[in-house]
Amino acid sequence: MSSEILQSEASAIVACTISRDVQNFDLLIEDMEAALGENWGDLGFGETLPFLSQPEAETLEFVALAMDSQDEANLAQMGEIISQAKARNIKVILIAEEVSPAALHTLLRQGADEFIPYPLPEQELQSAIDRIRTPEPETPAPANLHPLQADARREGAVIVCHGLAGGTGSTTLAVNLAWELALMSNQKTPSICLLDFDMQQGSVSTYLDLPRREVVMEMLSETENMDADIFSQALLPFEDKLQVLTAPSDMIPLEIISVEDVERVIEMARSHFDFVIIDMPHTLVQWSETILQMAHVYFALIELDMRSAQNALRLKRALQSEGLPFDKLRFALNRAPKFTDLSGKSRVKRMAESLGISIDLQLPDGGKPITQSCDHGLPLAKSNAKNPLRKEIAKLARSLHDLGTSEAEAAA
Repeated sequence: MSSEILQSEASAIVACTISRDVQNFDLLIEDMEAALGENWGDLGFGETLPFLSQPEAETLEFVALAMDSQDEANLAQMGEIISQAKARNIKVILIAEEVSPAALHTLLRQGADEFIPYPLPEQELQSAIDRIRTPEPETPAPANLHPLQADARREGAVIVCHGLAGGTGSTTLAVNLAWELALMSNQKTPSICLLDFDMQQGSVSTYLDLPRREVVMEMLSETENMDADIFSQALLPFEDKLQVLTAPSDMIPLEIISVEDVERVIEMARSHFDFVIIDMPHTLVQWSETILQMAHVYFALIELDMRSAQNALRLKRALQSEGLPFDKLRFALNRAPKFTDLSGKSRVKRMAESLGISIDLQLPDGGKPITQSCDHGLPLAKSNAKNPLRKEIAKLARSLHDLGTSEAEAAA
């Protein structure tokens, strides 16, 4: 459909696709027709800017900018299209197929409102349109009562939780360990920071009943300009004792943030907090090595099953092949056998010996109250203080707190 057709039917057009050739995105055509009927049009890259400057474009609610790897040479042009659309209050949905993380990062920074990978997941375009048309009311961020103040002497300890398989409890450990450490702090200002680096499926916000906000992505997109104020605005307080950086509100590619972005965020957190707890994605990414090197304690969460054993062995091979410090990992067995389960204890020993690892931490099965606590957005200390898992995490927090205190006193 040419720009002339768009202009002749301007009153009916509420959206348009923008691409090098829309026929390369046949699923997008089908979904646009399903969502909008005939009330949409198509524009080429060269047609878009002239059309946006015409009065007929004022009826547009959004544009769907579709691109593939061949279009990366035209990033400047597409960035200008996004900027001009945003200047006219037109929402932008970015549709990308096999596009590099760097290119996506650039366009998202230009102001694209939604990102959908191509081929389009079922109903995802309609969901994006619904979000654009009925935006959720802005959730006011809880007041940050304690402005961050860097201490030149403070170099917070970095504690990492990394689940080697789904459901091994890394987020549960990260959230509850952070809260237990926060309870032990006698400082007037929070000294514990919890960072959710699982950009796609991070659940820290759910486990603490905190909102996900756009400001997190804005901060991660421009870490080179990040200062203490910008970092503080991205954090949310929990119970006035813990500061939390939630995962972004939208699911984004893990590679959108770079090694340098991760380093800046962690160093900023270390300069303001005594302990920095990081919840990692299951996937290894380019900045996994960075966090491994920066970590003071790196917990690798496993269970007593074949998938955990296989993933632990694969991780061991991957790190050792790259000459990375595999010995830095501290394996934590979740849902460990009870003390009286001699058969289970024997299986744990055989698993450790067969993998050539040491299982340094065994966490008991807390049962259904763990799921209930997570769903209610409360740490175990507040929802089920006598739970055996909570007691074990509290012991771990006490040992880490005492170790950190003794090291700080020795350095003073």
